[in-house]
Amino acid sequence: MINTTLCYLERGDEYLMLHRTKKENDLNHDKWVGVGGKFQDKESPEDCVLRETWEETGLTLTRYRYRGLVTFISNQWETEYMHVFTADQWTGEPHPCDEGDLAWIKKADLRALPLWEGDQIFLDLLERDAPFFSLKLQYEGDTLVLAVLDGKRLV
Repeated sequence: MINTTLCYLERGDEYLMLHRTKKENDLNHDKWVGVGGKFQDKESPEDCVLRETWEETGLTLTRYRYRGLVTFISNQWETEYMHVFTADQWTGEPHPCDEGDLAWIKKADLRALPLWEGDQIFLDLLERDAPFFSLKLQYEGDTLVLAVLDGKRLV
C-alpha cells in the first residue's frame, strides 16, 4: 500500500487541475486530478502536500485544509491511501509540470472532464464543505464497483 496526497487549489470558482498526459504507466493517464503525489520517508500528510504542490506547480501553500482520506482499491493497482486537501492561499508563480498540463478549471465545468468516477463523490463533499471524511473507493479497471462513505455504502 502507498500513501499519497491530493490537493485542490481553489481560486474563486475554479480549481487548479492537472491533466495527466506525460508519464508512462500512469494509473491516472488522461484523467484530470488535483496535484499531489507519494509520501517520502518520514513525511506527514502536510509535509507531502507542501512538497508535492511545490514540485508540480511552483506554488508554496500558505493556507490549506486536510479534508479527508480516500482508500483507493483497484484490481490493477496497489492499494492507495489518498490524503485529500484543499488550499486557497499560496505564494509563487506556477511553472510547467512534467506529469501533465496544469489548468484553472471552473468547478461547474470540472465534472464534464475525464475524472475517476469516485472523484465526483469527494468533489461534492469538498463543495458542500463536509466535515472530515473517510471514503473507500473500489475499482475494477476504470469502473467504480464500491463506494463507502464514513462506513455507509453509497455504490
